[in-house]
Amino acid sequence: MKKSILYSGLIGLLFFSETGCKKFLTTEVVGNYPETEFYKTQQQALLAINAAYQPLTFTSTSQNRLWVFGDVASDDAVKGGIPGDEADIGLIDQFTISPINGNLGYEWGTLYEGISRCNIVLAKVPAINMDKTIQARVLAEARFLRSWYYFTLINIFGDVPLVLEPKNADQLQIAQSPVVTIYEDVIEPDLRDAITNLPASYTGTDVGRITSGAAMALLAKAYLFQNKWDSAMNEAGQVIATAGYNLMPSYKKNFSAGFKNNQESIFEVQHLNGQDPSTGNSLNQWFAPAVDGGYFFNAPTQSFVDEFEKTPAGVYDPRLDYTVGRDSMPWFNGEIFNKDWSTTGYLTRKHQQPFSEIPINTKGDGSINYVAIRYADVLLWYAEALNELGRSYDALVPLNQVRRRARESYLYDDSLPGFGTVPNALLPDVTFTNQSDVRLAIQHERRVELGFEFHRYFDVIRWGEAYATQAMSNSPGFNYTTNKHFPIPQSERDTNKALH
Repeated sequence: MKKSILYSGLIGLLFFSETGCKKFLTTEVVGNYPETEFYKTQQQALLAINAAYQPLTFTSTSQNRLWVFGDVASDDAVKGGIPGDEADIGLIDQFTISPINGNLGYEWGTLYEGISRCNIVLAKVPAINMDKTIQARVLAEARFLRSWYYFTLINIFGDVPLVLEPKNADQLQIAQSPVVTIYEDVIEPDLRDAITNLPASYTGTDVGRITSGAAMALLAKAYLFQNKWDSAMNEAGQVIATAGYNLMPSYKKNFSAGFKNNQESIFEVQHLNGQDPSTGNSLNQWFAPAVDGGYFFNAPTQSFVDEFEKTPAGVYDPRLDYTVGRDSMPWFNGEIFNKDWSTTGYLTRKHQQPFSEIPINTKGDGSINYVAIRYADVLLWYAEALNELGRSYDALVPLNQVRRRARESYLYDDSLPGFGTVPNALLPDVTFTNQSDVRLAIQHERRVELGFEFHRYFDVIRWGEAYATQAMSNSPGFNYTTNKHFPIPQSERDTNKALH
């Protein structure tokens, strides 16, 4: 699509004002500015970087289909919904994927729109006469966001065109660059720069902006995905030792509108309902049952539910019911979940809200944020890197820290049966130290801890062909070599003839 990397002369890119709102991305569109009248003031620099955050959001049905690639493509979920509705999602679920699949175009266009906005900031903001500390921060935010968009692109599509400056329409014939080049020439240096120039935290209306801790965390993830174990261990260790994050006492508070941007949150996509134009989260409607005004997509599989541990007395890991709606268990709004609400008998809970927060007539305008990176994720990256470096005993410390928080949710969540006491034999610490067994334990823990946070398929792929083939055994259309990456959209191939 030309839209994905085209530099427009008019700045009509959803610039949001910082004033008079609770978050920096949540007020009305300011308007269109000719290029000759923009990029003159500090306020305009802030408007421009705010616009670069917007493609992260889940504010419309056609923007940001990350959940399709992270969840539905994986063994954790199936499409769900009414048969035939959003058929292209079903084709991804079945691995009958052609370049004309609409989800490919949606995600490609969204991610390159984000890259384009970052490139504009990086090209224009250095010339603005403004506070130098804020200027350096704005540029660092743009570098982080560009890294995020490229990281997501290469994990979905593999080799992609590398664009690092604004382009005109006649400059859009660009071949793909190898994934390793994008990591080493763009993502890694951009994130190292961002770490240096971003603050550790914000106050007031700036809460939710990218921090130095977020940049450290994304750099750790980039190293991990390249199997650069020493670098991943060191960077994740820096986040743990210096960035000031901690696990929330109760797991479920990470997915509550009342605990946004909490001590466990490292990188969180901001949403606020009741705005015009909308800045709310539409995932609550996409994933909710029809009885709650939803479309019941992204339905958990039996395989995912079976992954959760339970005690000899039949008490499940509490993360199961924090993550999944299942038959005869409490649901939102005082209801009891009915397995007939879903094609699999289950629905995801993490992105849904009760009607006391989001009335049914505004169901597609949620106020829950999407937590893209949280501290539990970093702990498990650290454990994984340590284990791959032969330090399996040391890897047990962060691994068991995550398990301990899960079981001790019983001490902090009064809605759990038997609140105040951890059930006997629930989620015991892992004590074995054989590297292959610890690897399997970490892979299991990532699946249950991070379920339906749009990470699973990318983990399945990066763990290699043997793991992926076993994990995806219930997806007969899956082939590791063919499906390691998704095809570049046909619409982009029609426009960019340099693609190979």
